[in-house]
Amino acid sequence: MQPESILGPMGALVGLTFLVLLLIPIVRFRAAFAGRVRREDFALGESARVPADVSLPNRNYMNLLELPILCYVLCVVVLVTRKIDVTLLSLSWLYVGIRAIHSAIHILYNNVFHRLAAFATSNVVLIAMWIYFYVVLLRG
Repeated sequence: MQPESILGPMGALVGLTFLVLLLIPIVRFRAAFAGRVRREDFALGESARVPADVSLPNRNYMNLLELPILCYVLCVVVLVTRKIDVTLLSLSWLYVGIRAIHSAIHILYNNVFHRLAAFATSNVVLIAMWIYFYVVLLRG
């Protein structure tokens, strides 16, 4: 298997992050045009006056810059060490898929229990990826 195949899930995660980033101004401008927020509401980030549905894309974007960084690091390490196999690639795609589900839940209907289930599952997959990588690395 080509080590560059790990760039697929990595690119998909980047794409998801940029998609959510694109939603932030769309949602904010819609809210501003509807008179739901003012420019001053964002002077120091987001004020308490910003409605929850307007702040959700920004919060999800911040989530995509937190734990997923460990996925990016692992993808780069896998690329450099050339330690890629079907299992690690599959886990990587699974992680990205679950993060996409988490983002959809968070932004579209924000059910806390559904979101928590997706978040926790993605974290278990990420931990499994790291453990699996080290097992493969130690085996030589």
